[in-house]
Amino acid sequence: MKSIRMTSYCFTFMAGLLALTAAATAADIKQPVTQRFAAPETKETPQFQQHVVPLLGKLGCNGRACHGSFQGKGDFRLSLFGYDFAMDHKQMTAEDVARINLKDPAKSLILQKALEEVDHEGGQRFKPNSWQHRLLSRWIENGAQGVLKDAPKFERLEVTPNAIQFKKEGETVALRAVAVWSDGTKEDVTPLCRYQTNNEQIATISETGVVIAAKPGDTHVVAFYDSGVIPVPVLQPVSDQYGKNYPQIAANTKIDKLVIAKLQKLGMVPAETCDDAEFLRRVSLDLTGTLPAPHEIEAFLNNKSPNKRSEKIDELIESPGYAAWWTTKLCDFTQNNYDDLINAAPVRELPSQHWYDWIKKRVEDNEGYDKIVEGILLATSREPGEDFDQFTKSMNKIYQEKPGQEFADRDHMPYYWARRNFRNPDDRVLGFAYTFLGIRIQCAQCHKHPFDQWTQTDFKEFRGFFTRVNFGVNPESRQEYTAMVEELGADKVRGNQLVRELNKQIKNGKEVPFMEVYVPKARVQKANNNKNKKQKKRRNNRQSPATAKLLGAEVVEINKMDDPRTALMEWLRREDNPYFAKAFVNRVWASYFNRGIIEPADDLNLANPPSNGPLLDYLSREFARRDFDMKWLHREIANSDTYQRSWKTNKTNELDEVNFSHFIPRRMPAEVLYDAIHQATASDDAIDSFKNSIDSRAIGIAASGVRNRAIRDKQYALTIFGRSTRESNCDCDRSVDPSLLQTMYIKNDNDVYSAINRSNSSWLFQVGQQLGAVQKPNEQKEHMNDRMDQVKEQAKAAKQRVNQLKNQEDKKKQLQQAQKRLRTLTAQLKKMKQLSSRMGKGPARMQTLEKPIPADKTEEIITRTYLRSLSRYPTESERTAARKYLNESQDKMAGVYDLIWAVLNTKEFMLVH
Repeated sequence: MKSIRMTSYCFTFMAGLLALTAAATAADIKQPVTQRFAAPETKETPQFQQHVVPLLGKLGCNGRACHGSFQGKGDFRLSLFGYDFAMDHKQMTAEDVARINLKDPAKSLILQKALEEVDHEGGQRFKPNSWQHRLLSRWIENGAQGVLKDAPKFERLEVTPNAIQFKKEGETVALRAVAVWSDGTKEDVTPLCRYQTNNEQIATISETGVVIAAKPGDTHVVAFYDSGVIPVPVLQPVSDQYGKNYPQIAANTKIDKLVIAKLQKLGMVPAETCDDAEFLRRVSLDLTGTLPAPHEIEAFLNNKSPNKRSEKIDELIESPGYAAWWTTKLCDFTQNNYDDLINAAPVRELPSQHWYDWIKKRVEDNEGYDKIVEGILLATSREPGEDFDQFTKSMNKIYQEKPGQEFADRDHMPYYWARRNFRNPDDRVLGFAYTFLGIRIQCAQCHKHPFDQWTQTDFKEFRGFFTRVNFGVNPESRQEYTAMVEELGADKVRGNQLVRELNKQIKNGKEVPFMEVYVPKARVQKANNNKNKKQKKRRNNRQSPATAKLLGAEVVEINKMDDPRTALMEWLRREDNPYFAKAFVNRVWASYFNRGIIEPADDLNLANPPSNGPLLDYLSREFARRDFDMKWLHREIANSDTYQRSWKTNKTNELDEVNFSHFIPRRMPAEVLYDAIHQATASDDAIDSFKNSIDSRAIGIAASGVRNRAIRDKQYALTIFGRSTRESNCDCDRSVDPSLLQTMYIKNDNDVYSAINRSNSSWLFQVGQQLGAVQKPNEQKEHMNDRMDQVKEQAKAAKQRVNQLKNQEDKKKQLQQAQKRLRTLTAQLKKMKQLSSRMGKGPARMQTLEKPIPADKTEEIITRTYLRSLSRYPTESERTAARKYLNESQDKMAGVYDLIWAVLNTKEFMLVH
């Protein structure tokens, strides 16, 4: 009994102590300005940064539509969203206008216009004697001071509650925002905050911070004050099956546990697991950009192993398609564009291909994502310890495609820095932030970011890391470069003409000089009293800042560093880096789920929080802990039940687009769809070749760009289906939006007709051969053509051997023998061509077939058509309709063609589902 009384006493004592602490804490927080400036007798002096500028933002004065625009309004300009306090104060207190009247504050234009006592295009912003009126009046009456030198710095914004769960429409919750300053001051700034909702269908928020529930679902409301941006999650269950009423759902992976934890709060029941055929098609397209082959589908469906899905994922990750498709994705993010590399090297076609090959080798080897980024970010053209002569000889061997020299084997990939749209430090800040941080920072180039903490000062301080990287003729070896140009007789031409001349010379086997990506020593800005402003400006442009500041982190003394980019790479790898791992993880997730955990996937900002923060934190943390292992990330996602959910919904999740309760069908990416059309129409032998060789595949095209010859035959199709242009700092360069042109392409374009009708390697041709509907050309000519193909291959190998031996002085005898064999094969090939031209002409042709197709063959044709296109067996109704059409077709081969065409034109074929 005594023990119980003591426990009760302790509990009462602790409760009282907590209540006193809370009361003391509340007492330490200054009351909001709505209360402090409500009475006329208030004597407090408002502070410019703490009160005046936030009030101007609240009233809309420094918004884009008003004085915050670049042109300003009525000759009065404020910094957009109020980040430049010095400029704003100068504009407001300028002596040549009467915006501030210290002698007679009531006659200040800033008050008279806001009260609409004088004409004001923006209308009345507040009422006479309101708290807003008194706050501005007191500031003017007390001298209209700007930010004082010893003024405290803004530290953070605290918003309560930090999460809101409604039960029904119409409920309200009032937010409270407290600003914390460096001197320990805390102030309730709720009435000075700006607010927004990220989905007004789920919740709205008033100007005073009151959140009102609308439809069931979840979103965020966001509070803005100074550089503080605080999102608050808002949730309303979509059914009564939430919390304790939620059904038992298996969660086999950490991903599933975190997704279901969110779904439980929403009362949202996930979809069932998709069937095996659906899974195989989905994971094959997502991991390898390739449809599964018919024999692969049948084997998978007949496999009884409980681990067959995880085994298939492992198999696909080791396939050529995986390396090709995910290299293409990385080339999207890093912006491998042929047109931007047009002058990066003497042979214009090769830099973009080298870029692709360099990344592909590392994807195949499963090199850590951070290692790949390091090879790009810290790239210089010369390898460590390589002088100009060694560098030149190495690059000439690579560009003349001599054996033993591969660009992909070099440590660095410098072409990222050699792009013609990437020479300016500002462009590099934008590109780096987009590619490696998933941040759209371009707003901060001119003003404060409207949805994030970044200011123009942040942008300028970050730019210092990129000022010393150069592409061109390295000053250290300019004499050697010039001497080589003179020796080639090209010293009279410049620019593009010089590049063309070097291109011609290197293709003729001559050794030519290469421009480089290089990082010179720092030239630090010094104070100088030069009166010539233009000369001073030019000098400063050539100099580098002594320091640079990491985004949201510390200042770095870059003038003491050989390469300032090393500080960036160290920062990217740091455990506390909030962007690097998340940006990549989020993009990979978006590739699988049609949206990122943060959406858009390349727009990580404070006002755009993740739909499932714990999920993104888990994947990012574990990705970094596992040395940025990309294959681990793919396995972790693809093996989850969350990824393997069916697209078929239930009543609780049918409207869900953000919480991954079911799979969301999406159109195949452009390259994948183009390949799928050609794979689905190919013969069985051609499909196997198609899956194992990437050379002719759209998913293996190195670069984008309108002048890229490698995609000219595919350009139209890839363009209308939204292949990434890699032209801007935005993932939106790739599109999956539908259009009428896409429909017309699938229905009528000659590409599709040719894919179905191509001789020898098409499924239609294979069926025709089996049914005896193919008229073969002269068999002697066919045999001759086969023999010619063999001789061509032998001649090609002989030519490569000659090139290999050309510059090897000690192998002259072998060279003579190789040259003799090449001449013999060339003469033999010429004679065979002459003989072939006199033989039967024309390819094998499809004949009209009017006799009925045997029933078993009809069933096989229908089954194989569906397997190769939709990766599943036809339903009974589909089988009946197809059987009826084939039987009634006068020309049976035309009927088979129509069946293939009809399946390609289904919505199901174009979708990953």
